[in-house]
Amino acid sequence: MSKTLYVTTPIYYVNAEPHLGHAYTTIAADVLNRFNILSGRETFFVTGTDEHGDKVVRAAEAAGENPKEYADRISMLFRNIWPELSISNDYFIRTTDEDHKKVVQLILQKVYDVGDIYFGEYGGYYCFGCERFYYEKELADGKCPDHKVAPEFIKEKNYFFRMSKYQDWLIEYIKSHPGFIRPERYSNEVLAFLRDPLEDLCISRPKSRLDWGITLPFDRDYVTYVWFDALINYLTAVGYPDSDLYHKFWPSTQHLIAKDILKPHGIYWPTILKASGIEPYHHLNVHGYWNIDKNKISKSLGNIINPLSLKDKYGLDAFRYFLMREMVFGLDANFSESALVNRLNSDLANDLGNLASRSLAMVIKYFKGGLHKPTGYLEIDERLRSDASKMLEDMINQMSRLAFNKALIAIWGFIAAVNKYIDETSPWTLAKKEDQAGRLNAVLYNIVEALRIITVLLFPFMPSTAEKIWTSLGIKGNLHTQRLDDITEWGKIGETTAVSKIEPIFPRVEG
Repeated sequence: MSKTLYVTTPIYYVNAEPHLGHAYTTIAADVLNRFNILSGRETFFVTGTDEHGDKVVRAAEAAGENPKEYADRISMLFRNIWPELSISNDYFIRTTDEDHKKVVQLILQKVYDVGDIYFGEYGGYYCFGCERFYYEKELADGKCPDHKVAPEFIKEKNYFFRMSKYQDWLIEYIKSHPGFIRPERYSNEVLAFLRDPLEDLCISRPKSRLDWGITLPFDRDYVTYVWFDALINYLTAVGYPDSDLYHKFWPSTQHLIAKDILKPHGIYWPTILKASGIEPYHHLNVHGYWNIDKNKISKSLGNIINPLSLKDKYGLDAFRYFLMREMVFGLDANFSESALVNRLNSDLANDLGNLASRSLAMVIKYFKGGLHKPTGYLEIDERLRSDASKMLEDMINQMSRLAFNKALIAIWGFIAAVNKYIDETSPWTLAKKEDQAGRLNAVLYNIVEALRIITVLLFPFMPSTAEKIWTSLGIKGNLHTQRLDDITEWGKIGETTAVSKIEPIFPRVEG
């Protein structure tokens, strides 16, 4: 396993305010980042905003602002929302940043100098919502499949990237690098697209039509196509071409995207990198849509869900848990508040919350918060330790595949095992027998140890909740510095603990 990890979200387009789809991708990236820190890797996590192109100009005009004012305002909304959702990004990039403009122009000049950019004329069906040309066969009843509007036919002279030159290379690269695009269904989707001849990519817009963009270094009358501009942010963020960050982190790049931008990331981006003499990213991880009434959540369809309203209503960690548990990464998922409430009441209040509160209450009641490490374990104790080991192995495996929901299922399976252990050992019965004090201490110690392991593993998903439980466990050390190695050995909490009362962490929600 690589010692480093570079995690990226898409840079979000500033034609719309942050919504549930943005929140899911960014929280997924945050969970992946936190878990890899827990695994002992050095990570770098980037998100940001995409601010050039037709859509921004149109949105700015509708808002009565110039493009720069508009981009500044919406970008700040994204920058400000992430701390409220416990996002731990290391860097926030904007495509209007001066260093990004320089890197885009550097890459353009590189590709131009090797002869892979040429001037020509093209006519095609252009969707302003997607900011790209569509083939007729890609349209649904003559309309953009995402925005449900008919694209406009545009014919103009522009610069083109010889993407077709790299078609055979890309097909072979995908086939020889399993997991390059994952889940596999999306790798197959890209390969299916590549069965037809790959056309060259229009990478400019004439300033006579659009001047809100990065000027081509070899022609001052044109700006860069927004997708060519946006994709290069992943290089800018790590200081391409000369920084230590770039050399350290680029080989371990994990891009996280939604499936609507599979083609730019799965075809445009690796071919641009190849033409620039840069090794492709390590993995492209593609998730599905959040749907309401079978329709994708999007501004154009008018079914936006504000993540802050859900966070304020149900609590941040309940919101984060629901998103990670409800969606199978790669597939679409249906959103409803009733499903969120069911998860909160069942998984969080009944299972996790009840385990934490009743366990810590018994330690305080019977031992005033102090326990000592047992000298031996019975068969039932060994089963619990074995369950913990199996759960950890399963979770690590699921997280390596970004199967966040299955990783949580593994943790909740262990929570169920601990609750079963409590019922079978009956600490309240042991407490009534004077000669069972040692056994009662051992049982409660095992329960606290199990809670310690659960807490560390929940930290990437629900950092605030994990902090609350960790504090009540009274364990020395900072939760942020815990590593997987710390929970592979049973009994790491030491000889004594200073357990304290914990308030209900997930009160039930009625309705």
